[in-house]
Amino acid sequence: MSRTDALELFASDDLIGIGMEADALRKRLHPEGVVSYALDGPIRYNHATPEQILNKIAPFIAMGATGITLQGEVSPGLDLPWFEALFRTIRQRFPSLDLHCLSASEILAIAQHSGLTTHDTIARLRDSGLTSIPGNDAGILDDAVQQQGARQHCKTDDWIAIHRAAHRLGMRTTATMIFGAGETFEHRLNHLEAIRHLQQETGGFTSFTPWSFTPHSTALRGFEEATAVEYLKTLAISRMYLENIKNFQTNLETQGLKVLQVALRFGSNDAGSVIPPGQLNAATEEQLRQVIRDAGFKPVQRDTLYQTMFLH
Repeated sequence: MSRTDALELFASDDLIGIGMEADALRKRLHPEGVVSYALDGPIRYNHATPEQILNKIAPFIAMGATGITLQGEVSPGLDLPWFEALFRTIRQRFPSLDLHCLSASEILAIAQHSGLTTHDTIARLRDSGLTSIPGNDAGILDDAVQQQGARQHCKTDDWIAIHRAAHRLGMRTTATMIFGAGETFEHRLNHLEAIRHLQQETGGFTSFTPWSFTPHSTALRGFEEATAVEYLKTLAISRMYLENIKNFQTNLETQGLKVLQVALRFGSNDAGSVIPPGQLNAATEEQLRQVIRDAGFKPVQRDTLYQTMFLH
């Protein structure tokens, strides 16, 4: 898809036609009629000791989780040796667990606190047990856009460079786009273009997830939350523009089960992670599986890297 074609689709009112085109591409890439999902868990590492983090991991393991995502704010005391020791400790206790942790912004901060290059930082994190890197801090990859809380300390070139370095070190990463916070369609295309070019160069992205900005979860004012129509259109256009990324994930946390179900016919082949009770749009594994079945697909649990499917 050309940039001009994508801009025309953003301006189009033919939502159903756009969705059908994206669905046709999904069928070509995933003809087996399966929609995957993950059992994993986000865990905050700030103000926690390794033993406390291990205790937080245990309940996720008990529910069948195959991976965790560690998230937080890197402070000067949390340098590279601290994370190396943490990852090795987790690996010793839970050797089969995927560690999908540390965004580009966090890795950049760790490297700066440790006085190392990002390449060496990523290599040492990998050697201590890091499986893959989430791209959830991408925001809009255009430094002209106010990032509304995403990539506050990481420029577009830094984000791209860190993911490129990880790919060259043999690691896989994910990509996202947070839209609906004042950017233009041109800005969204700049983002998609940057992702497409890096994927052409390295092939290192396992999946792409577009998220709609949720102003009610921040202190920011002056933004209206993207409608379901805008979300579905952006998902479908992104799916067609990023034909070189195999897996597309819809976002349960921001969209809920009803929109997620429709998104499975707008180019998405993955339903993301089951959300535990107490969080926005929480859903049990069986609720998620039922929504997938009702959309006409077979639900299958996957691991972080989309390499193993767990049939049950």
